[in-house]
Amino acid sequence: MTIGSWEPTIAFVEKHTLVAQKRSLSGRKVKQLRKQGILPANVYGKKVASQSVQIPLKTFSQVFAKAGETGLIELDVDGKKHPVLIHNIQYDPVSETPIHADLFQVDLHEKVEAKVPVVLRGESPAVKDKVGVLLTLLDEVEVEALPADLPDKIEVDTSSLTTLDQVIKVGDLRIARAVKILTNTTLDVVKVAPLVSKEAEKMAAEEAAAAAAAAAAATAAETPAEGVGAPTPAEGEKAAETDKTPPKEEATK
Repeated sequence: MTIGSWEPTIAFVEKHTLVAQKRSLSGRKVKQLRKQGILPANVYGKKVASQSVQIPLKTFSQVFAKAGETGLIELDVDGKKHPVLIHNIQYDPVSETPIHADLFQVDLHEKVEAKVPVVLRGESPAVKDKVGVLLTLLDEVEVEALPADLPDKIEVDTSSLTTLDQVIKVGDLRIARAVKILTNTTLDVVKVAPLVSKEAEKMAAEEAAAAAAAAAAATAAETPAEGVGAPTPAEGEKAAETDKTPPKEEATK
């Protein structure tokens, strides 16, 4: 059952700015920048030459937390302005701190494709009354728009979801005319599913574990352990004495 009375909120990007400097260090030498709290980055685009820049890590992290990958950013490189989107960030595998970023310079008059996060707001009566549980089946939607028209996120109000099997589909999303949805419109974004008790979850887990253990035991019984084969006759003995000559029958008197 599709719900049609809700109204999603489209949150468009606010203005974000970053100040960067041209970067001369490259390769392994960029470790020196990271030790100083400076993030090495590259600016690239379809109609621009790639250039290496450096940005204070603290400032970059603050802007990325607000802009994400769809927020248009005004990048100031030594006084020259560049409209960019953050396209890729590499992280340190241990500290999870950004160690490099790619900034895509866009043409403000050319449409771009981006994935916009879907954020739920409000409280579903079905969940509040313990009628069902709310499942988020799609947490982002791919759209196409001019860079300045890209929404930061799409907020969906779940307060109108009152009964089981009610869903909000991609096709139900009401967004600005300047934004085109590219994701399959028949996909479910959020759905009210039957409430599963903890007891039922526990029983299902126990049954699955028992079935897995039985399957493993059956496999182990059929397959000999590595290095274990058929018993070998002791040295000097003949296996099953297969070479013994059968006894002669006594002649009939």
